[in-house]
Amino acid sequence: MPTPTRSICYSPASQLRTPWRLASEMWRDLKSSRELAWRLTVRDLSAKYRQSVLGLLWAFVPPIATTAIFVLFNRAGAINVGETAVPYPAFVLIGTVLWQLFVDSLNAPIQMVGKSKSILAKINFPREALILSAMGQAAFDFGIRALVLIPAFLYYRILPDWGIVALPAVLIAIMMLGCMIGMLLTPLSVLYGDVMFALPTITSLWFFLTPVVYNPPSNWPYSLLGSVNPVSPLLVAARDLFTLGTIQNIAWWPFSLVVFGVLLGLLAMWVLYRVSLPIIIERIGA
Repeated sequence: MPTPTRSICYSPASQLRTPWRLASEMWRDLKSSRELAWRLTVRDLSAKYRQSVLGLLWAFVPPIATTAIFVLFNRAGAINVGETAVPYPAFVLIGTVLWQLFVDSLNAPIQMVGKSKSILAKINFPREALILSAMGQAAFDFGIRALVLIPAFLYYRILPDWGIVALPAVLIAIMMLGCMIGMLLTPLSVLYGDVMFALPTITSLWFFLTPVVYNPPSNWPYSLLGSVNPVSPLLVAARDLFTLGTIQNIAWWPFSLVVFGVLLGLLAMWVLYRVSLPIIIERIGA
């Protein structure tokens, strides 16, 4: 017997006119995309590291190189970050690893959908599989990159407190924030290559506006960076949990506000991704 295929009926009516039906279809496709997402993740990770000579060692290069540069600048007096809760090299290394998690989570959906354009135009499958696969790859890279923290913690005798059990929740929030922004930019990146060209410059500037290598500013107007910049509360909270076991260097209200905004924003971006992608795919295939 021939294998039954899933039929799709396209309608000129917007999916937003039937929100309950849209929500049901989104949840159904999310559940059915898990196996495909896993296979895509394994395939892409294998191809990514198999084609390089050093393989997984490349995951350690960015945080180590960034840490070495800023430690050198700090010792030379080119920058003055003041006192940090842990030795400055460990401080920068933790911040850089967390920052890279955000950047990877932002870039991953854009890159995943971008390289799947030909498949999207020819094969029908749950589009959520691409986002899940992208987040899986970002999580894997973070797990590998975080291994560099072990020797740093041992060398500087940093002993995380029991509060570190809350760290995974903050890490997920960082990934969700990056994914939310990535899903917002994905439709534009499929249509216009300028997005991919501009992202490295934008994230590089964003890096210096985020307390990755320095303490959160407390003086006005620089203290706004801890409130306006959504990455700041999450990154500072995660670094505090890493080193202190409790959140001390950021107020609870901006942290809670960002987490709440990320939850709502990610849901909104999922709807945008779901509604806009068929239109973009039709434009690609035209």
